[in-house]
Amino acid sequence: MPLPVPVRVLFVCLGNICRSPTAEGVMRALVREAGLQETVELDSAGTGGWHVGSGPDPRAAAAAGARGIELGGRARTVTSADFERFDLVLAMDRSNARELRRLARDGQQRAKVRLLREFDPARAREGASASAGELDVPDPYYGAAGGFEEVLDLVQAACAGLLARIMEGSLA
Repeated sequence: MPLPVPVRVLFVCLGNICRSPTAEGVMRALVREAGLQETVELDSAGTGGWHVGSGPDPRAAAAAGARGIELGGRARTVTSADFERFDLVLAMDRSNARELRRLARDGQQRAKVRLLREFDPARAREGASASAGELDVPDPYYGAAGGFEEVLDLVQAACAGLLARIMEGSLA
């Protein structure tokens, strides 16, 4: 059953070519499977502008494609309008979350900034602490190819939890 109120989610990493487009692609697939495309709006952005206009990193796209997930879009930076438009601004790591909170205009906008992995049900059960860095999605850009698989594993778990929370109406 479609949700009565639309939910708008922005995924944010550093350059918007690896982690945030992966999270957006994973979540799009989950939302499509749940039949909620008309209710859940998704996008991704970066806190840095190095890759503006570029498509997803080919390594991220290949890893996602191997799991039947399509990555799309072009890299862009977070804007002040994003804090007005989106209900949740989900950072991939603590560094991105700090930058997003710095960019936010007020407490209401800062409250929209969360870490994606806060929604991973396994992390919640284990009592993972954001301050300990256990909720970061590591940046695979300069690492080995296996890093993109790890990102997918982490993002898929968190996005499944996020979708469940959206469907329950309990994003707080």
